Amino acid sequence: MDGRIFLASGFVALAAIAGVLVMAAAPSKPKPASLAEASVAATKAPAPLSRTPEQAPAPAPAPAPKAAATNEPFVIKRILPINGPIKYGEWHWNEKDVPKGPIVITVDLDARVLSVFRDGYEIGATAVLLGTEDKPTPLGVFPITQKDRDHVSNIYTGAPMPYMQRLTDDGITLHGSKVEKGYASHGCVGMPEDFAAKLFATTHLGDKVYITRGKQVSLGDSLVGH
Repeated sequence: MDGRIFLASGFVALAAIAGVLVMAAAPSKPKPASLAEASVAATKAPAPLSRTPEQAPAPAPAPAPKAAATNEPFVIKRILPINGPIKYGEWHWNEKDVPKGPIVITVDLDARVLSVFRDGYEIGATAVLLGTEDKPTPLGVFPITQKDRDHVSNIYTGAPMPYMQRLTDDGITLHGSKVEKGYASHGCVGMPEDFAAKLFATTHLGDKVYITRGKQVSLGDSLVGH
């Protein structure tokens, strides 16, 4: 496993966790993907209680509805082999031979790295721009609620936000940006525009984005999404 710190890679069974442009620090050396307080998948069920012949069997409970694909436990099966820190403007994408499956995005605020997983396989990673102390990028688990390929901000004087994917009602989004300049954002997660286009084409409304600070998991960990 390489030494990358993944952005928020950990599929959290978690309680809700919770840019005037300024120069941001260069991304630290990435390590394996991080997820916010992810819960380990299913423990062994207890054996049923014995019953005497005189006891009538209880009615069988109605079967529970099948959980959505994004809520099923899965194992982190691959980390992209990236050597060294990911520089601003750099990105990686490899989905060759990766099966279909749920998409999960992680963002690690310490590493300043975003990772994309499909069915437990990391298929993309990039350095990202984040918010400042005055306008921080929030921690938590956020479903994608809106997508707009040619979005223009109605909060920040018409700033272009290509391949926008909304996370909160107060303007926190994923979007393409001039990441190579190394500036900070107003709380959004900015990424290279070409990477943002690939991510936009990969995700669906409702896909989860885990934003954490240094939470780590390893290859083979079994996680439960929420």
